[in-house]
Amino acid sequence: MEVVLDKKYPVAAGLDAGWAVLSNMHELATCMPGAQITEEIDATHYKGSVRVKVGPAVAAFSGTIEVLTLDPATRTLKMMGKGADKSGSSASMALTAKLVAAEDGNSTLEGHAEVIVNGKFAQFGGRMMTSVSDMILMQFAEVFSQKAQALQGAATSAEGTGAASAAVFAAPIMAKEFNALAFIWALIRKFFADLFSRKS
Repeated sequence: MEVVLDKKYPVAAGLDAGWAVLSNMHELATCMPGAQITEEIDATHYKGSVRVKVGPAVAAFSGTIEVLTLDPATRTLKMMGKGADKSGSSASMALTAKLVAAEDGNSTLEGHAEVIVNGKFAQFGGRMMTSVSDMILMQFAEVFSQKAQALQGAATSAEGTGAASAAVFAAPIMAKEFNALAFIWALIRKFFADLFSRKS
């Protein structure tokens, strides 16, 4: 099953601070709920893992990330991620992310992702997968913006000495682990709320 996502998210920081996060794969991974880089093979190849909590159980995916493009001139990242869990479910994602200037000195994170899911997670259907993906990406964008904002604030305080980046990344802002069961329950409640509101 394939899901295509095109999203734009506001970033509460300028292009330079945003790019410092987008171009750092270790920091970028911690924006994603439950994700982490476990090994840096070289400058463009990484191994990583993603944990998704489903009630008391935890689904753990392990996989690889390949950076295809990292262009500071256009502030564009292109990457391919592939992973699988022990039950045989697998997923792959081709992602293009770009930072563009916005008003008030801030920026906008634009993303295009093509996600292919196989196995038990594909049984949820396209609509459910899109909703889950939207929720995960919203949390990703929120943490990304917080990281960029903190980095920009530290850089301003340090007057660009270079110590700011190390200080901010040493005390990382990280996304919380994604609880799929809680999210699905929220979707069910919303469905019935919408259903009864239409009847009234």
